[in-house]
Amino acid sequence: MRNSLYFYYLTLNLFKDKKKLISTILISSIIIFLLSSIFFIQDSIKASLKSTIKNQPDFIIQKNRGGRQVDLPLDWIDKISQIYGVTSITPRVYGRYYFEDKKKWALIIGVDFLEDISNKELEKIFKDINLKEFIKGSNMIVGSEVYSYLKSHFYNKDYNFLSPNGEFIKVKIYKVLPKELALNYGNVIITSLDLAKKILGVDEDKISDIAINVANKDEWANIEDKLNALFYDILVVSKDDIKRAYDNIFNFKGGIFLSLFLITLTTFMLILYQRYSLVNLDEKKEIAILRSLGWSVKDILKFKLFESLISAIFAFLIGVLSAYIFVFIFNAPILKDIFLGDSNLKNSVIFIRVVDFSTIATIFILFIIPFIASILIPVWKIAISSPKEALK
Repeated sequence: MRNSLYFYYLTLNLFKDKKKLISTILISSIIIFLLSSIFFIQDSIKASLKSTIKNQPDFIIQKNRGGRQVDLPLDWIDKISQIYGVTSITPRVYGRYYFEDKKKWALIIGVDFLEDISNKELEKIFKDINLKEFIKGSNMIVGSEVYSYLKSHFYNKDYNFLSPNGEFIKVKIYKVLPKELALNYGNVIITSLDLAKKILGVDEDKISDIAINVANKDEWANIEDKLNALFYDILVVSKDDIKRAYDNIFNFKGGIFLSLFLITLTTFMLILYQRYSLVNLDEKKEIAILRSLGWSVKDILKFKLFESLISAIFAFLIGVLSAYIFVFIFNAPILKDIFLGDSNLKNSVIFIRVVDFSTIATIFILFIIPFIASILIPVWKIAISSPKEALK
């Protein structure tokens, strides 16, 4: 009976202070929503990139001169093929192509279909394509963002590329990649190796870089040493190097937002602390009356703890659920540009649904402990004083 009256009074008290309760839940929900959205976006992009990196070649060999990448000779492939342990070698041609307005660009990738394709994702893309028909004409496979741009400029079936020597090259749109691949291939144009050379102005005996795979990962360090000994002016980029680079980028951006969250949360908790430190006369009377009725300090703190937990849990659930809908249903408009950038073609990325419950638990703990402490500490100071002092 006592417990039922206790919770009945708790319910009445919540409804009595509903304006204060709603404002506290609203502000808390916004803070949780922003942080959860950032972590949902970060975890989703990381999961997509992890899958992409897994399908990448083990090593990429580039040639540097004067601190910038330059084309390398095609005959390097024969020299690399003599290294024991290398299982596949793929010459690659790629480069940025700026469209007519010079503000938007796409990444053109040339693939040699006669060689083994070292990128497993590209293998999946070409799995259902008739390669003989594709190579026979001037065809290209475009990402969803590239196609949206071309379509908006009335290029529905083909596009006339302008090569560096002033020649127009008409290329047919053979296939449009699905939006699910937009994160990695949204702004990509895939063509044959020779066609990519013509569009980008690469010499016939040159390539952009070479991708290789190694059968035994334990031999990676040994293979890298052999490559550096064979060519003195090269840059050898491993799959692990790419993974570390991506991790550093997203950990840096995520760290910035976590710092901002902690600053915002601290400010909010200080406001709450000040709010409950300057308890108005009615609330002081309430605590004094409860003490007079026989409530102990423990009972009052327990009462305020339940009251705080209800508002905190409601705020947390609203914030997390709103962030989930915002990111995975509406694809995080505006906010995704912070991670993906908006200087290139329009981002139409579809985030894969990845929820890290350890991250959610961390957010909950970081939020709930200071939230409750900022309320209970000033209430405790009033509760330990005598009822007469509380009424002054």
